[in-house]
Amino acid sequence: MARWQPDAPGRLAAAALDLFEEHGYESTTVIEIAERAGLTKSTFFRYFPDKREVLFDKGTVTGLLVEGIASAPPTAEPLDAMADALDALGRTFFTADRREFSGRRQAVLNANTELREREALKRIDLTASMIEALNRRGVPALTARVAAQLGALVWEIAYDQWIDTDNREGFGPLARDALAEVRAAGALR
Repeated sequence: MARWQPDAPGRLAAAALDLFEEHGYESTTVIEIAERAGLTKSTFFRYFPDKREVLFDKGTVTGLLVEGIASAPPTAEPLDAMADALDALGRTFFTADRREFSGRRQAVLNANTELREREALKRIDLTASMIEALNRRGVPALTARVAAQLGALVWEIAYDQWIDTDNREGFGPLARDALAEVRAAGALR
């Protein structure tokens, strides 16, 4: 693979995923990832601080969710703003062409404690960003915290369903269905 080809971060992530599946996360080196992608070690470090980060989106999901919350109609209730943000995420990031990669990525994460810890930290940061975005909309702090936590739960449910190889429904509709289930569960007494 020629070094001049575009999308070096994507190529590095694909190479890392292949190697993590073939040899395991612990046994794969940054040099092997860079070589598999047809790049150099210094190019790897231009995009990622270490091999843990190569499978994470560098804030893309967080940015899309925050933007989606901010662009929801001014009259939208907090959970409706979350739903709008999750719909936007499904249209722009969790698209059909990313489903296979995402499922494979999740399997690698599930097989490695260090990567699961990193994923958990990323989700905490994601939730904190959603709280801040809701606060900027004028949502009271406690309400924003609950809505963001529920939004994160909805995201997780929808994502797990979306990467399921037997499922072909889009992320946005899955998120809407999960939100309806969460709302129904909240009505239980």
